[in-house]
Amino acid sequence: MANRPSNLLLDSLPPAARKSLLARMEPVSLPLSTILYRAGEQPKYAHFVTSGIASIVTFMANGAGAEVGLIGREGMVEGINLLGTVPPPTTAFIQVEGAALRMRYADLQQEFFKAGPVFRRILEFVQRHSFILSQLAACNGLHEIENRLARWLLMVQDRVESENFYLTQEFLAEMLGIRRTSVSTAASTLQKAGVIAYKRGHIQILDRKRLETKACECYAVVHNLSNGLDL
Repeated sequence: MANRPSNLLLDSLPPAARKSLLARMEPVSLPLSTILYRAGEQPKYAHFVTSGIASIVTFMANGAGAEVGLIGREGMVEGINLLGTVPPPTTAFIQVEGAALRMRYADLQQEFFKAGPVFRRILEFVQRHSFILSQLAACNGLHEIENRLARWLLMVQDRVESENFYLTQEFLAEMLGIRRTSVSTAASTLQKAGVIAYKRGHIQILDRKRLETKACECYAVVHNLSNGLDL
């Protein structure tokens, strides 16, 4: 793996700890909609994302879902699962296709409970990610849809490191926990303002600085927390 893809959580580990983990990992492609773990089940693998984005989603009994987590190359998808044996109420899947370095979840559990550098770094990642989710929970309850959409698009761009990505209105509605018509209206407003171009799911960020002014205050809070993850 001399030319391995980069994951910022792995890169932050001491060389010996990083080498030990990498020896037990394999690179895997993650096509759109790949399920990484399902609600009620403990993961079989741990995924350290190297490109693309994984969404952590809570689904209701009627099938409606809302995103409660967003993880890119700054971390690992199953970090919260390592903290205990409670079955997760969430499902994790790929919302922007990419790749990861994967190892058996049971092997990572053994390494985690040694309480060494892997333990400390994963705990820090989970703590920062939990603070981000707390901020987003407040955001979803208090802020306007247009501002939330702008904030979410900025978060996606931070992780994919591209001005172009593909997200359908149906998917955006599910991720933001709103109706498709509301997504259409908010996206149209941002497009008319000249900050994004949006057509048939293809999104291009035309003016990031102006998009930041359209986002609510939560983006700055989340971005500052994410800086500790070296985004």
